[in-house]
Amino acid sequence: MAHVVADRVRETTTTTGTGTYTLAGAVTGFETFGSIGNTNTTYYCCTDGTNFEVGVGTYTSSGTTLARTTILQSSNSDSAVNWSAGTRQIFCTLPAEKSVIEDASNNVAIAGVLTSTGLTIGSAAITEAELEILDGAGVTTDELNLLDGSAKSTASITLDNADALIVIDGTTTKQIPVSDIKTYLTSAGYVTDDPTALAIALG
Repeated sequence: MAHVVADRVRETTTTTGTGTYTLAGAVTGFETFGSIGNTNTTYYCCTDGTNFEVGVGTYTSSGTTLARTTILQSSNSDSAVNWSAGTRQIFCTLPAEKSVIEDASNNVAIAGVLTSTGLTIGSAAITEAELEILDGAGVTTDELNLLDGSAKSTASITLDNADALIVIDGTTTKQIPVSDIKTYLTSAGYVTDDPTALAIALG
């Protein structure tokens, strides 16, 4: 099942009560709801010129019906309209509350999930893989600022063997324990408790 919208879809219906709409065929010059596709949903409006109902409907090709899946707005206090006898028109529409609109300040707000195959901010194209890395990263803004050097910290700490340092291993950024530095200093012939040796090793 998919949610589908289509242009120039307009039919008549003589359905009474608050149940599923039975569709009676396209208005001259328009298409039927068949373009929505069986079991798919769409936005619709049904009106007799006075009363109205806007909602999400589910189309069924067998019997050509449109179920009132969700009522968004109506002349019956936003509940299903209890239609009396008569002929009405029912058509695809785009409800105002479902529209994505740029406001006067050029901002767009979406109350829900945005699904896209790509995203470009300015001239920077962001891939799904890059976003997944950020999504799984347990990092704070302060920590990122330390990494890029914009918020240097000069506070002294006491290093422990289990503490981690960041190094570039070829082209890969890794965390290593302080004990690895001690192992390196020993293998290179430095004295591991010599602060000068440590400074030389760390560059």
